[in-house]
Amino acid sequence: MTFHSKVDRWLRVVLFAAAIPPLVAVVAIAVTDSLLHGLMVSPMLLLAVGLPVWLLRTTTYTFDADILLVRSGPFSWRVPIRDIRRVTPTRNPLSSPAFSLDRLRIEYGNRALMISPDDKEGFLEELRRRMQAQAE
Repeated sequence: MTFHSKVDRWLRVVLFAAAIPPLVAVVAIAVTDSLLHGLMVSPMLLLAVGLPVWLLRTTTYTFDADILLVRSGPFSWRVPIRDIRRVTPTRNPLSSPAFSLDRLRIEYGNRALMISPDDKEGFLEELRRRMQAQAE
Protein backbone atom coordinates (compact mmCIF):
# COMPACT_ATOMS: atom_id res chain seq x y z
CA MET A 1 0.00 0.00 0.00
CA THR A 2 1.48 3.34 -1.10
CA PHE A 3 0.73 6.86 0.10
CA HIS A 4 1.94 9.98 -1.70
CA SER A 5 3.23 13.08 0.03
CA LYS A 6 0.78 15.87 0.63
CA VAL A 7 2.03 19.04 -1.11
CA ASP A 8 1.27 22.44 0.38
CA ARG A 9 0.03 25.02 -2.14
CA TRP A 10 2.57 27.61 -0.98
CA LEU A 11 5.39 25.17 -1.67
CA ARG A 12 4.18 24.58 -5.23
CA VAL A 13 4.28 28.36 -5.77
CA VAL A 14 7.80 28.64 -4.30
CA LEU A 15 9.13 25.77 -6.44
CA PHE A 16 7.53 27.21 -9.58
CA ALA A 17 8.92 30.67 -8.82
CA ALA A 18 12.39 29.23 -8.17
CA ALA A 19 12.40 27.63 -11.63
CA ILE A 20 11.78 30.92 -13.44
CA PRO A 21 15.21 32.63 -13.01
CA PRO A 22 17.26 29.69 -14.38
CA LEU A 23 14.85 29.37 -17.31
CA VAL A 24 15.11 33.10 -18.06
CA ALA A 25 18.93 32.90 -17.77
CA VAL A 26 19.18 30.02 -20.24
CA VAL A 27 16.90 31.76 -22.74
CA ALA A 28 18.71 35.09 -22.32
CA ILE A 29 22.11 33.49 -22.83
CA ALA A 30 20.91 31.54 -25.86
CA VAL A 31 19.34 34.64 -27.43
CA THR A 32 22.02 37.24 -26.65
CA ASP A 33 25.17 35.14 -26.71
CA SER A 34 24.95 31.85 -28.53
CA LEU A 35 22.98 28.66 -28.55
CA LEU A 36 26.14 26.83 -27.46
CA HIS A 37 26.42 28.93 -24.30
CA GLY A 38 22.74 28.38 -23.66
CA LEU A 39 23.28 24.63 -23.89
CA MET A 40 26.28 24.89 -21.57
CA VAL A 41 24.18 26.40 -18.78
CA SER A 42 21.21 24.12 -19.39
CA PRO A 43 22.40 21.64 -16.71
CA MET A 44 21.65 24.45 -14.24
CA LEU A 45 18.11 24.54 -15.61
CA LEU A 46 17.82 20.78 -15.43
CA LEU A 47 18.93 20.81 -11.80
CA ALA A 48 16.76 23.79 -10.82
CA VAL A 49 13.64 22.39 -12.47
CA GLY A 50 14.24 18.66 -12.77
CA LEU A 51 15.23 17.84 -9.20
CA PRO A 52 12.22 19.48 -7.53
CA VAL A 53 9.85 17.87 -10.06
CA TRP A 54 11.52 14.48 -9.51
CA LEU A 55 11.21 14.85 -5.73
CA LEU A 56 7.58 15.99 -5.91
CA ARG A 57 6.54 13.13 -8.17
CA THR A 58 8.40 10.36 -6.36
CA THR A 59 7.97 11.12 -2.66
CA THR A 60 5.99 8.14 -1.43
CA TYR A 61 5.51 6.06 1.70
CA THR A 62 5.01 2.37 0.96
CA PHE A 63 4.13 -0.44 3.36
CA ASP A 64 5.96 -3.55 2.21
CA ALA A 65 5.57 -6.61 4.46
CA ASP A 66 7.23 -5.50 7.71
CA ILE A 67 8.93 -2.35 6.34
CA LEU A 68 7.81 1.21 5.74
CA LEU A 69 9.74 2.28 2.64
CA VAL A 70 10.08 6.05 2.26
CA ARG A 71 11.24 7.27 -1.16
CA SER A 72 11.99 10.76 -2.40
CA GLY A 73 13.88 11.11 -5.68
CA PRO A 74 17.30 9.49 -5.26
CA PHE A 75 16.83 9.05 -1.51
CA SER A 76 15.20 6.21 0.40
CA TRP A 77 14.73 5.07 3.98
CA ARG A 78 13.73 1.62 5.24
CA VAL A 79 11.87 1.82 8.54
CA PRO A 80 11.24 -1.56 10.19
CA ILE A 81 7.68 -1.41 11.50
CA ARG A 82 8.66 -3.36 14.64
CA ASP A 83 11.18 -0.58 15.49
CA ILE A 84 8.61 2.25 15.41
CA ARG A 85 8.30 3.60 18.96
CA ARG A 86 6.12 6.64 18.45
CA VAL A 87 4.29 8.62 15.77
CA THR A 88 3.36 12.21 16.56
CA PRO A 89 1.94 15.07 14.50
CA THR A 90 4.32 17.97 13.91
CA ARG A 91 4.71 21.13 11.86
CA ASN A 92 8.51 21.10 12.11
CA PRO A 93 9.95 22.71 8.94
CA LEU A 94 13.28 20.87 9.00
CA SER A 95 14.30 19.05 5.84
CA SER A 96 12.57 15.73 5.36
CA PRO A 97 10.85 13.66 2.68
CA ALA A 98 7.66 15.66 3.12
CA PHE A 99 6.18 18.45 1.00
CA SER A 100 3.74 19.71 3.59
CA LEU A 101 4.10 21.10 7.09
CA ASP A 102 1.22 18.83 8.09
CA ARG A 103 3.62 16.07 9.09
CA LEU A 104 4.04 12.93 11.13
CA ARG A 105 7.25 12.39 13.07
CA ILE A 106 8.10 8.70 13.15
CA GLU A 107 10.54 7.68 15.86
CA TYR A 108 12.18 4.31 15.30
CA GLY A 109 15.28 2.82 16.87
CA ASN A 110 17.43 5.82 17.71
CA ARG A 111 16.27 7.78 14.65
CA ALA A 112 13.37 9.92 13.54
CA LEU A 113 11.88 10.76 10.17
CA MET A 114 9.16 13.23 9.23
CA ILE A 115 6.67 12.43 6.48
CA SER A 116 3.47 14.02 5.16
CA PRO A 117 1.08 11.42 3.72
CA ASP A 118 -1.76 12.93 1.72
CA ASP A 119 -4.19 10.58 3.47
CA LYS A 120 -2.88 10.92 7.02
CA GLU A 121 -5.77 9.03 8.64
CA GLY A 122 -5.52 6.17 6.15
CA PHE A 123 -1.76 6.00 6.67
CA LEU A 124 -2.11 5.91 10.46
CA GLU A 125 -4.81 3.25 10.24
CA GLU A 126 -2.61 1.06 8.03
CA LEU A 127 0.38 1.61 10.32
CA ARG A 128 -1.69 0.65 13.40
CA ARG A 129 -2.93 -2.46 11.63
CA ARG A 130 0.57 -3.56 10.69
CA MET A 131 2.03 -2.77 14.13
CA GLN A 132 -0.78 -4.76 15.74
CA ALA A 133 -0.19 -7.71 13.40
CA GLN A 134 3.50 -7.75 14.32
CA ALA A 135 2.68 -7.64 18.05
CA GLU A 136 0.57 -10.79 17.75
